[in-house]
Amino acid sequence: MSKVEEFEELRPLLFSIAYRILGSVGEAEDAVQETWLRFDGSSTVPTSTKAFLSTTITRLSIDVLRSARVRREEYVGPWFPEPLLDDPYQDPARSVELADSVSMAALLLLERLTPLERAVFLLREVFAFDFPDIAASVDRSEAACRQLLVRARRHMHDGRPRFAADRQERQELATRFFDALQNGDVGGLQNLLAADVQLVGDGGGKAPNLARTILGADNVARLLGSVFPSLLAIDVTCEPHEINGQPGAIYRDRDGKVLQAIALDVLDGRIQTIRAVLNPDKLDHLGPVADAWAITRELHRIRRGTA
Repeated sequence: MSKVEEFEELRPLLFSIAYRILGSVGEAEDAVQETWLRFDGSSTVPTSTKAFLSTTITRLSIDVLRSARVRREEYVGPWFPEPLLDDPYQDPARSVELADSVSMAALLLLERLTPLERAVFLLREVFAFDFPDIAASVDRSEAACRQLLVRARRHMHDGRPRFAADRQERQELATRFFDALQNGDVGGLQNLLAADVQLVGDGGGKAPNLARTILGADNVARLLGSVFPSLLAIDVTCEPHEINGQPGAIYRDRDGKVLQAIALDVLDGRIQTIRAVLNPDKLDHLGPVADAWAITRELHRIRRGTA
């Protein structure tokens, strides 16, 4: 195969590694592009193209994550990963690990790890790399990588998300949830939510957002039941879609522009967490982004009867 063909065959794997390390679609795509430039510009023929490219993408992603952590410490409000609609890398032998690791809950849990721990954990636990290849990717000894993995597992163990419901059950629950949401059916919403459900938004200071996390089925149902029917009145539409491998939806304004992405965590037949991504910087890879402030002003005018 030519260099281009070899790279394109491995592109889905490279993106999936980078996205899980960075939690950013845009930064992952940039890392993949930089990996190609280094591969194309190298005059040395690697013994293993996969090993060479995996090492390059991992080191680039670690460097980007180290600088991104400073920005995240200064981030306004809760920080969520950028919504991922489709994971390009598929491996039937690792389907459970791949699905678990790309969920928003898992990516947020990975934030507890250092960049090196995160890379080692993902390469070993999710992508099943051998320790010699992991050691080369992070420029550490095999013994050091084993220690990094032990620490990472310890950090991840207690909080690691497990989504016990099968895919069809999750989707059926999500369908009922979004139907109740659009109808303003508070009672219906309450029946679908866990008693300790959380509603959390990520606006990053660049979009209208919740002042705080909303806790409890009654509080969350009443808030959602009062807000979302009003969106229908101004022609906002709901487009059901998996978000990071879990049930969710994309909301669009009357012009088809992306307003927000909502992801649901489902466990034991109930919705445990509702995450809304409203930061326009995290939505522009999904298409043109709506003006959330303008939509909020329009909603206020309708409620005041001045529309």
